[in-house]
Amino acid sequence: LCSNLFSSVVEKHISEADIIFVSVNTPTKTHGLGAGKAAHLTYWESAACTIANVAKSDKIVVKKSTVPIKTAEAIEKILKHNSKGINFEILLNPEFLAEGTAINDLFNPDRVLLGGRETPEGQKAVQVLKDVYVHWVPVDRIITTNLWSAELSKLAANAFLAQRISSVNSMSALCEATSADVTEVAYAVGRDSRIGHRFLNASVGFGGSCFQKDILNLVYICECNGLPEVAHYWKQVIKANDYQKSRFVNWLVSSMFNTVSGKKIAVHGFAFKKDTGDTRETPAIDVCKGLLGDKAAITIYDHQVTEDQIQRDLAMNKFDWDHPINLQPMSPTAVKKQMTVTWDAYEATKGAHGVCILTEWDEFKVLDYKRIYDNMEKPAFVFDGRNIVDAEKLRKIGFIVYSIGKPLDARLKDMPAVA
Repeated sequence: LCSNLFSSVVEKHISEADIIFVSVNTPTKTHGLGAGKAAHLTYWESAACTIANVAKSDKIVVKKSTVPIKTAEAIEKILKHNSKGINFEILLNPEFLAEGTAINDLFNPDRVLLGGRETPEGQKAVQVLKDVYVHWVPVDRIITTNLWSAELSKLAANAFLAQRISSVNSMSALCEATSADVTEVAYAVGRDSRIGHRFLNASVGFGGSCFQKDILNLVYICECNGLPEVAHYWKQVIKANDYQKSRFVNWLVSSMFNTVSGKKIAVHGFAFKKDTGDTRETPAIDVCKGLLGDKAAITIYDHQVTEDQIQRDLAMNKFDWDHPINLQPMSPTAVKKQMTVTWDAYEATKGAHGVCILTEWDEFKVLDYKRIYDNMEKPAFVFDGRNIVDAEKLRKIGFIVYSIGKPLDARLKDMPAVA
């Protein structure tokens, strides 16, 4: 029998537990050695010290956080030097939940990965944790590896997913240049059973708390291990993502007669994907900064993101290399002067010159675009960064439409080429 209990009495429950799952943040370092790429392990070190200080019996310590390779070794040293005769076994059980589908991912995982030391004690600990998971996970979906493989597998999985997005986004630029349709290309490519169809939707770029951070960490690990060519390869995935965001802003500005200064731009969607209010590394941040940098007045609508969150996101600094040159951080004061937030999608578009769709919320597919068009300045533009609206239907209403990776609107073809 097991009971579920939430508690803030950390020391008491660490002392009583047989298995301790540690899920703490591992942010990217902002200063010092490896700044901008390496993971900050302060929280992990603090958790390990707490466990060592209060433990009175042998423990299995399970790392859920995404961590750099060899972190387990460092944690083992901390626990060993503070063990007071207590034995600790370190296991890695990386998290593969996705926002918006987390509960389903928990109960129906593609796989559960367990990494442990290849010693009798380590393998015994792996079996103990495996016995927990087999209560609801088919045994053939439980993968056991050594510690280092488990650590690298999580970073590699996120890197591969991000790579697919950057790959299809790079194709979207070529599609626009050649009048191909990226949706058709992606469908044809995805029908190859060796490739599959998932993560082949072109967009304004990927976001979220994992992809960029984990690739940066992977780049740093490669550099530290004398593999600059491998580091360069993965760095290009992020550069391609930055290029897509910059390209979107450049298309928007050039389409609107090479300036958005003083023009109102409605931004539909700020979260990095639908079914979440998470704005970490959302492409909307860089797109909005690009528009603000050209002195646009933007009105943002996202029913899951607060005005306070949006203002913080647009005011915060990022690593200099992490975003294109023309997308510079702005002060909170400057942001407030040029930006408003509304809880009404139609209100956001009143008097606007253009509408940017940056999150694939389902509601944006069914808005009354005739009503929106009637209340906008003319010519009225729609820039679909998620390819979710019916572009031809909008063109019949009167909009000039730009959709990622789609044949260009006839009225955009004479615009200057976008670098």
